[in-house]
Amino acid sequence: MKTTQKVKKILSHYESDNPGTKANLARILMNGRLGGSGRLVILPVDQGFEHGPARSFAANPAAYDPHYHFDLAIEAGLSAYAAPLGFIEAGADTFAGQIPTILKVNSSNSLATLKDQAITGTVNDALRLGCSAIGFTIYPGSDHAFDMMEEIREMAEEAKAAGLAVVVWSYPRGDTISKDGETAMDICAYAAHMAALLGAHIIKVKPPTAVIEQGEAKKVYEKEKIDIATMAARIRHVTQACFNGKRIVVFSGGASKGLDGLYDEVRGIRDGGGNGSIIGRNTFQRPREDALKMLDTIIKIYQGKE
Repeated sequence: MKTTQKVKKILSHYESDNPGTKANLARILMNGRLGGSGRLVILPVDQGFEHGPARSFAANPAAYDPHYHFDLAIEAGLSAYAAPLGFIEAGADTFAGQIPTILKVNSSNSLATLKDQAITGTVNDALRLGCSAIGFTIYPGSDHAFDMMEEIREMAEEAKAAGLAVVVWSYPRGDTISKDGETAMDICAYAAHMAALLGAHIIKVKPPTAVIEQGEAKKVYEKEKIDIATMAARIRHVTQACFNGKRIVVFSGGASKGLDGLYDEVRGIRDGGGNGSIIGRNTFQRPREDALKMLDTIIKIYQGKE
């Protein structure tokens, strides 16, 4: 497969990486219906850890089966599939080479009270299973944020040395951040920038709202007249915070929502220059045919056809 000029330009921004890591980034960027465009749609299925099996899969019982998610991502023509160790292991042989995979190497769960995540996979696991990348969550604002940052620094060093790409989920939360603040404009941009500074190749954050959480940040946004009035403007600001657009930034789909709201959000990501979407519950909690139609529409939006 010939790499497009768009993908070559994106890869050129990762100046310190070895050919193996760039090849794995290229596999993700060139895969699926958006391959070569610089846009991505990724299916993440780590919600069983985060929320529990019934809350995640009871709405669509077929989704209890790990093969369901591999097959759905492949049929929809997605860029990659991300999941924890057990889910990847359960389909690694059947679907080997059919879609780039991202091993989620840390996880939390709703039974715990700590704003922290346990290491649940390794770089060696990712290599053994043929993954293109590892995925890791940090919680900026948590009392455990510094430990998480040190963990990803070590794992990222190991992953890059082995030729794997690094995806960082950067989700602000903690006692100093309000619930609205978790998706506030200034906090989302800050969280994305932290992930870039930690060496992430692909950064995942939530779509930002027009809320400004920090008083000192609000003064700057007002003084510099930073436009945050629309979703597209807010997405543009987040990508600017990621080395002026030189890092790949994708945005989560969040909890299940109506299609019109989801499509409008995707249009904002597209128009703001974001690289794409990483959508879990909004995909696999719908019946298969409905999910495929939804993903088809999202891909067409990123292609400029909707």
